Amino acid sequence: MPDVLTTCCYCGCGCALYLTVRDSRVVGAAPSRNHPISRNNLCVKGWHIHEFIHSPARLTEPLLRKNGELTPVSWDEALDATATALARIRDRDGGRGLGVLASAKCTNEENYLLQKLTRAVLKTNNIDHCARL
Repeated sequence: MPDVLTTCCYCGCGCALYLTVRDSRVVGAAPSRNHPISRNNLCVKGWHIHEFIHSPARLTEPLLRKNGELTPVSWDEALDATATALARIRDRDGGRGLGVLASAKCTNEENYLLQKLTRAVLKTNNIDHCARL
């Protein structure tokens, strides 16, 4: 199988890289030579991005705490539970009861949508970003 061109997910820069695939497993990464952002370079995270893909510690399905135990659930159940809990806190405590931490692993567009959700739906200005820390 040929190497697969993709975008690095470690930060919002958008570097392009090739994932090396052997026997249906990702085994390495290399920079894209002509990409206008990465320009044949990768940071240390980009060089090692392939290492988490097949990790047994990686979460691959949503989990919900039931009777004190984390239990696999469907995406619909997980999203419904999350929306219900956030709405309950917002309705009980107002905006001061909630805060959101955005991520450098998201695109600018995804972070923009997150701040819109935070301010318009959750009714709070308590949003921050890990890059500021």
